[in-house]
Amino acid sequence: MSVDHGFGAQVLRRAMDVRLVGGLALLGAVRDASGTVRAFFANGTDRADFDPAPAPDVAVLTELREVSGGILLVTEGVDPLPVALVSGVERITPIPDERALFAGLNTALAFRLEEPADTVADWLAYHATHHGLQAAVIVDRAPPGDKASSFVHDLSTALDARGVSGVRIVVVDPGVPLGKPDMAPENHPWMAPDAPGKDRMTPPDPDPWRAPLGEGLMLELLKWWFLADARAVLLLDVTDLLVPAGKMGTDTGVETDGVNAFDACVAASGGVILLVGRRIYPWRVRQGRVAHFGDHICRQFDARRGIARWGVAPAKAGLDNTWRLIRVSYAKPDPGVVVPFWRAMAVRVPARASSELAPKTSLIEHPDLIALATGPLGWKPVRAPVSEAKRETSDRTAIVTTMKNEGPFILEWIAYHRAIGVQDFLVYTNDCTDGTDTMLDLLQAKGIVQHRVNPWVPGGELKPQHAALQAAESEPLIQNAGWAICMDVDEFINIKLGDGRLPTLFAAMETALPGANMISLTWRLFGNSDVDGYEDRFLLDQFDRCAPEVVRKPHQA
Repeated sequence: MSVDHGFGAQVLRRAMDVRLVGGLALLGAVRDASGTVRAFFANGTDRADFDPAPAPDVAVLTELREVSGGILLVTEGVDPLPVALVSGVERITPIPDERALFAGLNTALAFRLEEPADTVADWLAYHATHHGLQAAVIVDRAPPGDKASSFVHDLSTALDARGVSGVRIVVVDPGVPLGKPDMAPENHPWMAPDAPGKDRMTPPDPDPWRAPLGEGLMLELLKWWFLADARAVLLLDVTDLLVPAGKMGTDTGVETDGVNAFDACVAASGGVILLVGRRIYPWRVRQGRVAHFGDHICRQFDARRGIARWGVAPAKAGLDNTWRLIRVSYAKPDPGVVVPFWRAMAVRVPARASSELAPKTSLIEHPDLIALATGPLGWKPVRAPVSEAKRETSDRTAIVTTMKNEGPFILEWIAYHRAIGVQDFLVYTNDCTDGTDTMLDLLQAKGIVQHRVNPWVPGGELKPQHAALQAAESEPLIQNAGWAICMDVDEFINIKLGDGRLPTLFAAMETALPGANMISLTWRLFGNSDVDGYEDRFLLDQFDRCAPEVVRKPHQA
C-alpha cells in the first residue's frame, strides 16, 4: 500500500525534558510563534505553589489553569523565563513549538505501551490507506530498555516493509512514567474490563510505567507542542481501529457516503466529533503467533458500555478548549456524527488466551469484524466452530446439573421444573454421603431422571462442574434436546410471562427474535429469611426475601 502526501515517510523522535523546578515537576514548556509560553506542571501541582503577587522583574502570568490534576501556566517574556513560585523565583527555558510539522495534516494522537513496532506499523498503514491519515504523534510509554530504545528504528523499518510513504510520525519519549502510580499495568488481565475470574487472580503490583494514563495534562502539552495547526486530530490508542470509512454511525455499519473521521471533524458544526469504541477479541490466535488486528473477529453479545474518545478540528473548535481524555472541554460533539472504533484486546493485553480476557461463552462472531479482517486487513482469522444444524428440532427441554449431598431438596426442585415445562434431567454426583446418589438411582428407575457418576478426577485440570458438562455433551439426552439448561439445585427459574412456563418463554422469544438459540438468565439473590434451622417444608415457602429486582452491587445479586 502506498500513500503519498508530498513527503517521504518520516519517523522522528522527540524527548520530553521533564525536570524539577523549585520542587515542582515540569513536564515541559513550549513557546509559540507569538512569544507566548505555556508551561505544563505535573499532577500534584497546586495553584498555591505559585506566588499570586510576583515582583516586577518576574514574568506576568496571563493564565493559571488547573487541568487533570496539574497546572497549565501561560505567560511570556525572554528566556530563561523567571517564574515566581512561593518557594522563590525559578527560571524556565521553553522549547519552540513544532506545529509546522503537522500543519494542515490529518493526524492521530496515540499512546503506546509495549505494542511491537510491526503492530504499530499495521495500525498506521490501515488508517493511512482507509482513513486518509497523514501523520501521527505517538507517546511511547514503554519502560526504559532495549526494546523501547529501538522502537523508532524498528517502526521505520516496518513501515518501509509495508510500502507506506507520505506519513509523518513523531514518537515522543517522556523519559518518566506517566501512569497512575497506585494502579496495575493496563496490559495485564487484571485491568481488562471483561476478564473473568478476577476474584481468583493475584492483583499485580502497581506499575506507573504501564498503568492507565495519570498525567492528563499531556494532551494539552502535545496540542501546543505539535498539533494546534493540524487539520484534524483523532485521539486513539495504537490498539484501536476505526471502522472502515463509509460505515460511520453505528458499529453495525450505517453508510455515510465514504466520509472518513478526519473529514467529519472538519464538517462538524463545532469542530468536534465523538468516537465510541467497543472491545473485540479473537476466537483464537494461532499457536506461536503474536495477536494481529485481523484475529479479532468476536465481540461480547451482551456488551453495553463503550469507550469514549474524540476527534477535533483545532481551528474550528478553538484552541482554548482543553483537551481531556474523554472530551474536549466546553465543546459539544456534533450530535449527528458518532464514529465507532474497535479496541483489539489481544493486542492490548498480549500473550493471553481469549478466555483470559473475556468469558468465551460471551463471544460471538461479528460480520463487520470478519469483513474487516478478511478485507482491508488481509488476514485469515481462526473462526469459531460451528455445530451442525439438527435435522429435526426436538420439543423437549433438559436440565443438566451437578450435585453433592443435596438429598432433602431434590424432589421439590424436580417437581417445580417439571411443572414449568422441563421433561428431562441429567444429574452428575460425586462424593455423596447423605444418600443423594441412592435417591437419584431410585428416580432413574422410575424414569424421572438420568443419574451419572461425575467423571471428575480430584487434582485434575477440570473442576467437578466442568467435568460433568464436558461429559454431558456426548449424552443423547442433551444432544437430542430442543433446549438445554445448565443450573444448580438451589436455583429456580422464574418466568414472568403468561402462565409462567418455559413454552411460553420460548414462543415469546421466537416472536421477538426469530432464530435466536440462547437465553441469558440473570440471578436474583435470595437471603436466608431469618431461617437458621432445617425444616421439612418447601424451600419456596420458607425463603421469600430477596435483593431488589435491579441491583448493581454486589454483581451476583
